[in-house]
Amino acid sequence: MGSSVQRIELLVPGRNLDAYIQAVSSIAVLSAEQERELAERLYYQNDLEAARQLVISHLRFVVHIARSYTGYGLPQSDLIQEGNVGLMKAAKRFNPEYGVRLVSFAVHWIKAEIHEFILRNWRIVKVATTKAQRKLFFNLRSNKKRLGWFSSAEAKAVANDLGVDTTVVHEMESRMAGQDTAFDGYADDDSDSTSYQAPVHYIEDYRYDPAAQVEELNGKEYSNRQLESALNNLDERSRDILKSRWLNEDKKTTLHELARRYSISAERIRQLEANALKKLKGYMVA
Repeated sequence: MGSSVQRIELLVPGRNLDAYIQAVSSIAVLSAEQERELAERLYYQNDLEAARQLVISHLRFVVHIARSYTGYGLPQSDLIQEGNVGLMKAAKRFNPEYGVRLVSFAVHWIKAEIHEFILRNWRIVKVATTKAQRKLFFNLRSNKKRLGWFSSAEAKAVANDLGVDTTVVHEMESRMAGQDTAFDGYADDDSDSTSYQAPVHYIEDYRYDPAAQVEELNGKEYSNRQLESALNNLDERSRDILKSRWLNEDKKTTLHELARRYSISAERIRQLEANALKKLKGYMVA
């Protein structure tokens, strides 16, 4: 019962956001075979346990995406929770016959829910973010005697009445005069230069794109396999020299240390190293 409750709680970040992130990061990533089996159980048999496993195993990707939307004054836990809703919607609609991984399919749904949440909160967040600004927001309009901008004397008088600095008055006046903009731009806007000024084009940080991260991870795994295969084509001494010189995580072995190990000169070790690197490069290119 306790583990079941814990799995459910993973869908809703609590007060301790760091603990939540650590918890979801520790959940094992499904292999392609495991994911397809669960997706087929959900799609063809409406297996809710399979749906739960699919969602739980992908919560870490929601965290990665939510981190790219942290510049709005909105709690990250709320962004993650909205992203989790998108993930659950994606899992429900995921067809295993699409031939893609769930993470690639779910990106759109996760972002859509986060975007919708930002849209609902965009204006109030940008207009009033501090206590003084919130105070001005609800009192400034009633203090304005005309449609034009405040003069220095008027701004000072308002500041004295509300107990804030005049710079805060001018800043809030500027914010309230600003116009809302469509998140995705306007349908009747034919100008490429202005359409790309819409928030949708600049609020996202692609460093945390889960698809790019998965691609990078797969690339590293492929390179490691290539390197291991190339090393196995070298003779034992050349392989040991390269591993000691370049692949030792603790300490890089010196030429003189290797010279003593093989009872040859340091210069000969350097030559063997150069030849081994050349062969290694040839094997990996091939």
